[in-house]
Amino acid sequence: MADDDGKLSDFEKQALKERTAELRKQAGRKGGSKKEKDLQDVLDTIAGLPEPDKQIAQMIHEVVTEVAPELDPKTWYGFPAYARDGKVLVFYQQASKFDARYGTLGFQDNAALDDGDMWAVSYAIVNVTDAVREQVAKLVRNAAG
Repeated sequence: MADDDGKLSDFEKQALKERTAELRKQAGRKGGSKKEKDLQDVLDTIAGLPEPDKQIAQMIHEVVTEVAPELDPKTWYGFPAYARDGKVLVFYQQASKFDARYGTLGFQDNAALDDGDMWAVSYAIVNVTDAVREQVAKLVRNAAG
């Protein structure tokens, strides 16, 4: 979010640079379908992450592929993300990107997670366990409708 002077933070500037690079890379790719290229971008992004982000992002990728195969993998501001009809529904915001204590599984407003007057749309993940995998699967399944 821009500060009171309308200036972008260093993190915001970096996110914009990464998004611009993503769009340029997508525009310049040759061969294969867009979905195949987007999937490869996600796999490359995950492979380039440090631990524990790599393990968490890989688990999320596996879960989304299993429980919501209709969602299309794509990168979004440098995050591994999954979209429906071109609009990101779920993404993993890696801790290493912002020097944060934990990475987060996030959902956009097109996710079907509504639960009364208030509900969570972001979940901290610090470790991959069977219980975490099950919770992620439940959330993604619900979000995808």
